[in-house]
Amino acid sequence: MSHSIRRLSPSDQQFLWEMLYQSLHVREGSPPFPREVINRPEIAKYVRAWGRAGDMGLVAVEVGSGEPVGAAWLRLLKGVERGYGYVDDETPELGMAVLPGYRGRGVGSDLLSRLLESAGAVYRSACLSVSADNPAVRLYARAGFEVVRECGDSLTMVKRLRA
Repeated sequence: MSHSIRRLSPSDQQFLWEMLYQSLHVREGSPPFPREVINRPEIAKYVRAWGRAGDMGLVAVEVGSGEPVGAAWLRLLKGVERGYGYVDDETPELGMAVLPGYRGRGVGSDLLSRLLESAGAVYRSACLSVSADNPAVRLYARAGFEVVRECGDSLTMVKRLRA
């Protein structure tokens, strides 16, 4: 599969909700989360009303069909809106997912590298929260994210984008 990458826009809101759901790590042998889980305030804040000041994101689109297959986004969550991977009020949190049928094909790596490259013009660093047993940990480590905190089975990782 070949793909192209474009900016995430408010018109991608429905797909972004799907990506939020896909980003939720389900442990091996566990049932998937009910779809309604993304409506919980502590999860919905990552994508609700996409397009506010400071939001940055990209969408991978399959060449030929034009269908979106993955997304990576950054959102600054601070104060009472702090997210799971919060490190400080100047560091946006990363969210990303690729549809199951398109994983392992370089889509996620491409999205992540391009987003981080453009984010460096705006932010000094980016952070995320990930389950320690999530295979994506390897992707984040290859991209330069480092573990700064462990809490239970969750890791908080940070990548410096510029000095």
